[in-house]
Amino acid sequence: MSVRWWIAGRTVHALLLMTLGALAGLSVVVAAAWTLTEDSPRSMTERFSDGERLLDLSLGVLRACVGTDSLDPEPDSTAHQLLATLASVTGALVPAVLLGIVLIKLFALRPFVWRRRASVSHAWTADFPGYSRRHADSDDAIIAVRFYNRFDNLSVVDLRARAHLRYLEDSPHDGSLVIYKQWLKVLDAQGEPADERSWLAVERGAPFTVWIPVEAPVAELPFRRIQGKDLSRSSGVKLLVRLTARTVGLGTEVADECWFDLEAGDFELGRFVPLQPDLDKDVWQWEGWSDFDGLTHPGPDGDEPPGRPTRPAS
Repeated sequence: MSVRWWIAGRTVHALLLMTLGALAGLSVVVAAAWTLTEDSPRSMTERFSDGERLLDLSLGVLRACVGTDSLDPEPDSTAHQLLATLASVTGALVPAVLLGIVLIKLFALRPFVWRRRASVSHAWTADFPGYSRRHADSDDAIIAVRFYNRFDNLSVVDLRARAHLRYLEDSPHDGSLVIYKQWLKVLDAQGEPADERSWLAVERGAPFTVWIPVEAPVAELPFRRIQGKDLSRSSGVKLLVRLTARTVGLGTEVADECWFDLEAGDFELGRFVPLQPDLDKDVWQWEGWSDFDGLTHPGPDGDEPPGRPTRPAS
């Protein structure tokens, strides 16, 4: 994982605390080295027993490391000259580092939170009446991938979702492993198979679902067929769902993606727990958020419950 994505995945508060902690730790180390190398008639025990002086020296080094002060090294001490130079260089770099963090946080927006696993249920459990009726007597399964916009102050529009299948198979020529990728159909706004699913706007906090037909029964995991592709001889099978959208105000394009590993437990049998909207409450107070990563309880016959509760978005 690159440094840019590592920074983008942390909050501003966490990054500031980590930066201050690193500077404080560096200040203590420099202060200790300064005390060790200073020209003083006092013994080492006496030097390090003076807690007040060590604290003052550490604070002075910290000020030098943030560029608001400078150390006064002993003229004939090479060690002090090196330590003072280290503090000065750090003080010159800190503003650039902080500016870089701000720019990365500004332009590396990742507004979507994904449900940890993709749920696999019968095709008739999809939230489209026509599609559900057509598959009422079918044993075919469907995959549901859920996500939501976590930012209260960021409006996202023109959201598009696409799904891809990635797998490895032996080359028919030399037996080496070859990576293959296949487009998968998803259900569009009318519940019909299409290349992508689009939404005009993304409501704050409301969950959205990408429905991916399996077009085959799934009695157990991992499944071995999806949309006509036989996976019995494939390895490294992963499902990729990629989102692209635009932000209102900033005018920038945001993109995010989530990988689901078929052999690593990223899929689960059952239907996801729906959210129950309550227009008299804030969206984050709607019932069901605590079980966003959970599954509905199976019916008496081990199948999904027949009812399909209303969700705020699909």
